[in-house]
Amino acid sequence: MPTDIGEAQLTEIVDKVQGIEREVAKVMVGQQDAIRQVLLCLISGGHVLLEGVPGLGKTLLVRSLSQVLGLKFARIQFTPDLMPADIVGTNIMTETGEGRSFQFQPGSIFANLVLADEINRATPKTQSALLEAMQERTVSVAGITRALPNPFFVLATQNPLEMEGTYPLPEAQLDRFLFKIMVAFPSSEDLKKILTMTTTEQSVLPENVVDDQGLARLIKVAKHIPVADHVADYIVRLILATHPEQPGAVERVKKYVRYGASPRGAQAILTTARIRALLDGRFNVAFEDVFAVALPALRHRMFINFEGEAEGVTSDNLVQELLESVQK
Repeated sequence: MPTDIGEAQLTEIVDKVQGIEREVAKVMVGQQDAIRQVLLCLISGGHVLLEGVPGLGKTLLVRSLSQVLGLKFARIQFTPDLMPADIVGTNIMTETGEGRSFQFQPGSIFANLVLADEINRATPKTQSALLEAMQERTVSVAGITRALPNPFFVLATQNPLEMEGTYPLPEAQLDRFLFKIMVAFPSSEDLKKILTMTTTEQSVLPENVVDDQGLARLIKVAKHIPVADHVADYIVRLILATHPEQPGAVERVKKYVRYGASPRGAQAILTTARIRALLDGRFNVAFEDVFAVALPALRHRMFINFEGEAEGVTSDNLVQELLESVQK
């Protein structure tokens, strides 16, 4: 157990997260699982990819979180004509009393919480502008590297790839997202609530619950949650089993998977499992925590081959099969 964290502090942390969820729920009907998974990523210090058809509230979720967390927010609408300089910034010529000089004009990425809206509508060249920012928390323009604000998160939304006018994200960029979260279509009950909320003049705004320092505190605490060796060993075996060339891979993985999950997949499972344990009032990571976070952590890190795509095999199916077959 962390030496500076006791039961009172644990209760305070859980209350803070529950308060965040309550405030977001004021404007976001349903999607409790998606909200909790996004919070697991943010408290882990990671980036999130949200996928779903248009109109499900993905953008609303991100904007609401920025208000509740008190973070500087920026929205970048990805389109086919968006250029990398529109994201990271560029040097512009300015007139001063001493003559002309170049001055750096920061792009929209210089914010705490960046919404990359419909990220897969931009070309791969523009998508790649996020690679350095997401991994190093810096951007390089004209040979100069500049640090991004701290904390820094990218929450990207994308439409299913079969929709018109979309480009698949490069594997290297997908791997930089801690979670890929599928935003489901609302139930009939939730859909009725959405109609009631959005077709009246009444508007509800979420209130601020925690600031950037409070969020940094949560991130710091999460890193000290202990993980038993047998749980860590299971995560390692699970990651190795996603690779078709490994002895522990099941037959369907060997047949249908091109590439398995990277070490970032193991890191994603471990860090978010710690958060889940913390929010459940525990200072130890259990197998149930690993099972709960494995799917959003791995679904975008397993790449199906042509044969698998032709037969309708999905990474979700394979992850579920591995969770059942890999020995604890």
